[in-house]
Amino acid sequence: MDRQPTQEPASVVIRPYQHSDAAETLAVFISAVTETAAADYTAEQVQAWAQPERRDPDTWHTAMRARNSIVATIGGELAGFSDVSSDGYVDMMFVSPRHQRRGVAHQLLAHVEAHARREGTPELSANVSITARPFFERHGFTVKAEQHPVKAGVELINYRMRKDLR
Repeated sequence: MDRQPTQEPASVVIRPYQHSDAAETLAVFISAVTETAAADYTAEQVQAWAQPERRDPDTWHTAMRARNSIVATIGGELAGFSDVSSDGYVDMMFVSPRHQRRGVAHQLLAHVEAHARREGTPELSANVSITARPFFERHGFTVKAEQHPVKAGVELINYRMRKDLR
């Protein structure tokens, strides 16, 4: 019997964000908004949120560094990123459309939560898109409020969510 070798999927590796990740994380953000979130938002909302023409890697890097960001890689390729502030706020959690359904967001959130627990942070909070809401709910977050932020003059919908860590 001729057997083909079973190839295990490459594992997700979480590491601190580095300056060299700026362009790739920006590209992941834009593709996640314009491709993945486009299923739940209008074209006008997607454009106002992503604003690809107004973003540059240097400004992006400064913001990423200030948020104490982490990245996820699979086989050395950047697959997603997240962050968590000292008070438990998760500002960003984005996964490349190419790497969805491979445990990237799960691993990022597990890392963020473990970090917050080590720091004694009592809860995690996030402003979560329509697209990401089911994921966050599956991981123990609850909706505290529906919000209607305005980006580039366009109203979006997101949810203020929280998870108790005590």
